[in-house]
Amino acid sequence: MVITKYSLIGAVLQMYPSAEKCFNEMGMHCVSCHMSPRETLEQACQVHSCDVDELIQKLDEHINGPA
Repeated sequence: MVITKYSLIGAVLQMYPSAEKCFNEMGMHCVSCHMSPRETLEQACQVHSCDVDELIQKLDEHINGPA
């Protein structure tokens, strides 16, 4: 799966449930949020004042291994 700022949180977590760790590390508790199925990574990062590029990097490394 290619992760972009337009990826839906729900889709990422459905395919990779263990990616919850990446969100938690950023202070984002998206698994329990009712918005996550329809919210993009970019939208969630804006709400939580997080860097979307940092989250994408964490998710990519978690899913695909270190570069």
